[in-house]
Amino acid sequence: MYKLFFDSDSDVTLEIAKKYNATLISMPYALNGEEVSPYKDWKVFDAKTFYDALRKGDANPTTSALNEREYIEYFEPVLKEGKDILYVHFSRQMSATFNSCDAAIKTLLTKYPERRIQLIDTKAISISSLLTCIRIGELVNEGKTIDEIVAVSEDIVMTSSVYFYADNLKFFARSGRVSGFSAFMGGMIGVKPIIYMSSEGKMVSIDSAIGRRKALDKILGYVEKKQDGFKKYPVLIAHADSLALVDEFVAKLKEKFGEFEYTVVDVNPTAGCHCGPDVIGIAFHGKER
Repeated sequence: MYKLFFDSDSDVTLEIAKKYNATLISMPYALNGEEVSPYKDWKVFDAKTFYDALRKGDANPTTSALNEREYIEYFEPVLKEGKDILYVHFSRQMSATFNSCDAAIKTLLTKYPERRIQLIDTKAISISSLLTCIRIGELVNEGKTIDEIVAVSEDIVMTSSVYFYADNLKFFARSGRVSGFSAFMGGMIGVKPIIYMSSEGKMVSIDSAIGRRKALDKILGYVEKKQDGFKKYPVLIAHADSLALVDEFVAKLKEKFGEFEYTVVDVNPTAGCHCGPDVIGIAFHGKER
């Protein structure tokens, strides 16, 4: 017996967590110094209000890591019940929170040596992490064991592809979490860096375009090059309060690939603190990262 864990930085909502009988770890953010824990302080993310505040400059968004005690509070009740833990989490490269997670696991396994805590790093964040969470969640619902899931997890992680563009450069520049981003900070009006998640789990700026629509065309080109089984696996489209452009992007995708099923997702607020409003991205099963 084991218990599945996700975290809110993977764009997992309470509804998604419930579908896979998973516990959702809340990754906090703060607006003007007031800390908020997603899905604990509120149950449904009001993306419009959140991104409007960022857009207007009414909030100073920051994020913070969980401490060891908080991870213990999540994990220990499950271990006490005699269950193991499978935690599918956002990229270790994106946060120092996993130092606390590692410390908590070391403490808990000393106390419960007969139990197992297995981590799977999605090497991604937001919808790219969600894509892996969904596919592993389906395996859990099929009754697969931890070992069976671990055996296929690397392939799932390494074929979960994502591309998106940065709209307001100040948010990404302030976060410092995008490799190669400084090359696009030369003051060009309307420049939109194209970003993907590398195989190491880092956000990397690999291209750019002038204007949102040209940025979407660039992303479409990467999707066409990398996609594999576009209609066989889930396709996720994320936005940060830019739904009108999502419709335009979907129309472009359908013109290229025909009809397909997809889910539109709000970029979670913790990730949103770093990307800002008006971002659009797509996660899909690719031939490679």
